[in-house]
Amino acid sequence: MSKFFAKTEESLPIMLLRAREALLQRLRPILLAHDLTEQQWRVLRVLDEVGPLEPTLLGERCVVLTPSLTRILCALEKRGLIQREKHATDKRKQIIHLTSAGQEQIAAIAPEAKKVYDALEESFGKPQMINLLNKLKKVSEF
Repeated sequence: MSKFFAKTEESLPIMLLRAREALLQRLRPILLAHDLTEQQWRVLRVLDEVGPLEPTLLGERCVVLTPSLTRILCALEKRGLIQREKHATDKRKQIIHLTSAGQEQIAAIAPEAKKVYDALEESFGKPQMINLLNKLKKVSEF
């Protein structure tokens, strides 16, 4: 065993990846059934939650790098799930909007995804879930 590192079971980055993968294993089939990637789903969810955004802010909120976001937006736009508009005061910028088709897509997926989250919360416990989310928020602000 290395004297420089904790065991992988005690490594925060590795354990966060394992937890993410465990959750996504349950969500992926739902998204695949709707022909969406995890990143596309995050973009749609953020737009649904906060409304129209500039691509830079959207990428930050979705935790998606700019080159990937460009491809994602192209794919979602081709499917009619989002729409791009010129910024009202700065014509060099764009604003990304969720379309009615995008809202319908979210409405179709949300109940299935909620079942996954509800099952996790039920097995984990609501107080522990709130505690975990609060702690993860602190880690993300580190």
